[in-house]
Amino acid sequence: MNFFSNFQNGQHNLQQTLKAWQTKGRQYFSLSILAGFLAIALSNCTNQTTLPLRIGTNLWPGYETLYLARDLKYYGDAPIQLVDYPSGTEEVRAYRNGDIEGAGLSIDQALVLAATQENVRIIAVMDISEGGDVILGKPDIANIKALKGKRVGVESTALGAFFIARALEKNGMTPKDIKIVSLELTEHERAYKEGKVDAVVTFGPAMVKLLAAGAKLLFDSSQIPGEIVDTLVVKEEAIANSEKTIQTLVNGRFRALDYLEKNPQDAARRIAPRTKVTPEQILNAFKGLRQPNLAENQKLLDQSDPSLINAMRKLVDIMVANKLLPKAIDPATILDDHFIKNAQP
Repeated sequence: MNFFSNFQNGQHNLQQTLKAWQTKGRQYFSLSILAGFLAIALSNCTNQTTLPLRIGTNLWPGYETLYLARDLKYYGDAPIQLVDYPSGTEEVRAYRNGDIEGAGLSIDQALVLAATQENVRIIAVMDISEGGDVILGKPDIANIKALKGKRVGVESTALGAFFIARALEKNGMTPKDIKIVSLELTEHERAYKEGKVDAVVTFGPAMVKLLAAGAKLLFDSSQIPGEIVDTLVVKEEAIANSEKTIQTLVNGRFRALDYLEKNPQDAARRIAPRTKVTPEQILNAFKGLRQPNLAENQKLLDQSDPSLINAMRKLVDIMVANKLLPKAIDPATILDDHFIKNAQP
């Protein structure tokens, strides 16, 4: 409507121009031009709706059901593209740069994005970590307090900083009591085995491999229940432009979660090649997570179960106090339950 309105308000009035064209040839010519413009506009609209929905993930077990859904063909021919990143930090960067329309992010990462961008919407709770995030140390390190003065590898993310801070806090310590070594997730295993760190904050396949190699469990997320939550985040613009595709993504993911619960051995067999650990190790990793089903998700996102929103508010306070968040935000403003409400797995 703006195009035609502007045209009418311009120097040449559209009606007067059409009246000035006396011959059928010119009328036909003008209609041909109009048809051409409409064809281009229609083509552009079609291209927009067929663009892939790009969802970023990292090697966290809670996101594997997205890939399981793809392997099981639950997305059909929907233009869903899963993009694997080395870490949550890379996902956040890709989200900000417009390289992806959504991502699997820990709740702290979602809050960091929401503090600087208004387009962040949490549409599903993927998992609640109940032992899936860990601090592993050398066998001779007795406990967290014994880390004083030691080198601890930590991913340069809000989650890494938050997790180590909480572990130290529960043991009467602060980050100043240890030597922080910044490590990307892909460096955790090698840095530990090569003696570059005395302990490491880790998760996923790296955790599985290090435990198998004899690393000692010093602390895990079950000791701070409900504080580490992983979510599926999409941009508000993606909801407007790709609502049907997002619904397919959500439907497929929860269908895959159901498949995992009913067929754990086959699901683990399908997941293992991507994660480069054994099916048995995958199933053990899942034991450190609680993956809320559709009914639980509905209650968490509509806040009839207040545990999520309360944990988020507590997390906001902690992150602001530790300068991990630039400003306080109301987490209720980024929860969107309508895809869960409409899900048909």
